[in-house]
Amino acid sequence: MMKRKTFDIIYVFVIMVAMSTVIMTSTTMQAQTADTLRHEVLLETDMGNIRIALYNETPLHRDNFIKLVKQGFYDGLLFHRVMQRFMVQTGDSASRHAQPGQILGMTVKGEKIPAEIRYPRLFHKRGAVAAAREGDNTNPERASSATQFYIVYGRRFNDTMLDDEQLKLNRITNGQVKLTPEVREAYKSTGGTPHLDGQYTVFGEVVEGLDVVDKIQWVETDKNGRPLNDIRIIKATIVK
Repeated sequence: MMKRKTFDIIYVFVIMVAMSTVIMTSTTMQAQTADTLRHEVLLETDMGNIRIALYNETPLHRDNFIKLVKQGFYDGLLFHRVMQRFMVQTGDSASRHAQPGQILGMTVKGEKIPAEIRYPRLFHKRGAVAAAREGDNTNPERASSATQFYIVYGRRFNDTMLDDEQLKLNRITNGQVKLTPEVREAYKSTGGTPHLDGQYTVFGEVVEGLDVVDKIQWVETDKNGRPLNDIRIIKATIVK
């Protein structure tokens, strides 16, 4: 009888291990499948819709952004900082109920996200979506804000202008960031903001609605870059 009981126990144990392996394998396969999907988010704004694709190469930023969108965090927030031929910025939770003229952009919410800088593969071309952050003096690891991000518009460059931008990058990064031929060509044909490359995490790009970004960057602002007439994200939705 003891031998039979021992055999039964071993048999049950083997079955349980096999089932656990199948479940874990299935879960892993599902996770891997999810990770290969290029998620997209739709920002419905006062000035039109902007559709953003999120990069799988920056999973920490991707997952954080998806989480915030699902929570409705961006619904009702303002584009609180706008700079012509440069970028438009949003994500400050204080902007949801901000008074006219209130200075925005200083709110710190949530833990910082470790930098996922993937230059030169991901760079500040026109339409790039990147995480805002504190400066190098207080944030030498270049960790990102958990909520604030900006969309690049920038300008187109010629070779002489790009040579000047490279000199700026040499000073800022001690020569560590070089504009590759491919990156230079993109800045000549499409445009962007090369002086930020290699220093901020680019985690997505605009796939529809770049004309809306263009309209936003030209609005009239106060001395702090806040639009005089509020421009709001009405709703952010995961569409893919």
